[in-house]
Amino acid sequence: MTSTVVLIVLGITLVMVFDYTNGLQDAANMLSTLIASRATTPVQASLLVSAFTFLGPVLGGTAVADTIGNFVSLKDIENVASLMVIISGLTGAISWNLLTWRLGLPASTSQALVGGLVGAVVVGAGPNYVVWGFQEMSSGNVTGVTKILLALLISPIVGFVCGWGLHRSTLILLRTARPSINRYLRGSQWVTTAALAFAYGTNDAQKGMGIIAMLLVLGGINAEFYVPFWVVLASASAITLGTLASGWRIVRTLGFGIYKVRPVHALDTQLTSAAVIIGASVFGAPVSTTQVVSTAIMGVGASERPKAVRWATAREIFASWVITIPGSALVSVFVYQSIQLSLAAFAMIG
Repeated sequence: MTSTVVLIVLGITLVMVFDYTNGLQDAANMLSTLIASRATTPVQASLLVSAFTFLGPVLGGTAVADTIGNFVSLKDIENVASLMVIISGLTGAISWNLLTWRLGLPASTSQALVGGLVGAVVVGAGPNYVVWGFQEMSSGNVTGVTKILLALLISPIVGFVCGWGLHRSTLILLRTARPSINRYLRGSQWVTTAALAFAYGTNDAQKGMGIIAMLLVLGGINAEFYVPFWVVLASASAITLGTLASGWRIVRTLGFGIYKVRPVHALDTQLTSAAVIIGASVFGAPVSTTQVVSTAIMGVGASERPKAVRWATAREIFASWVITIPGSALVSVFVYQSIQLSLAAFAMIG
């Protein structure tokens, strides 16, 4: 087995681990409001979310995968060297995901992936091998890192504004409703949570699909970039397993640490988040489910009682977002340099 094949297998394995940690980290985004509003038991919620998370990447197309798989360009670099760069970036992203999950911080796995890959590519190949997309903006063509960062920046704002507006409208519609309406609101959450899980699977699993497709091109297995169906199934399975494992610490942060969630808040949050994420997926824009859900909860809470929103918790979440890209980039740089030093040491011994 050649070194190229070994690195491809290692890279695909790391993508599966990344998808698993993605599900582990982001399961709370779908589960938190559903559980906090007592619409289902934790086991029922986990099974519902996992089923629709799996269906998302299987039925949701590959527009996001195309964006992720083409924001770095290493085609003119030797196979082994380019694969080592991607592996270092994936390791940095995975390490950051596990760290923030351990600390119970709802950090963005999308930002971790972008930061990890950009850091590894810059130190391992050079900044010219990152498709920044700055120049293309003048012609109205948003691509590369610019497209990803704009999506990650705009989607939380849209989540907050839409959550605020939707909840205000809901309060007007339900102003004369009796408390018994909560039973119907809880039942409706089965539908909105399923939609959110489907949207999440569609957007987030495609990120791993895009990286595997990139590895297959860099390793010479495929002549051009495309996503084989086995890659779709593999990514869908890995992210679903992570979702089943769940991130209960983050459930507490999102479900109970931002605003006191009742059935109407949960329903509006889920509906807002699902609409924003599905809309982004249609345009091939990779967004952070964590960011969208968190800001949707804030928007819903702020539309009703701004003083009741726990803005201190919100500030902690925002802080984790700010440091995620540079943090994961630094970790991937450390990983890449460590690998190079180890290889040099082995060469000297040999």
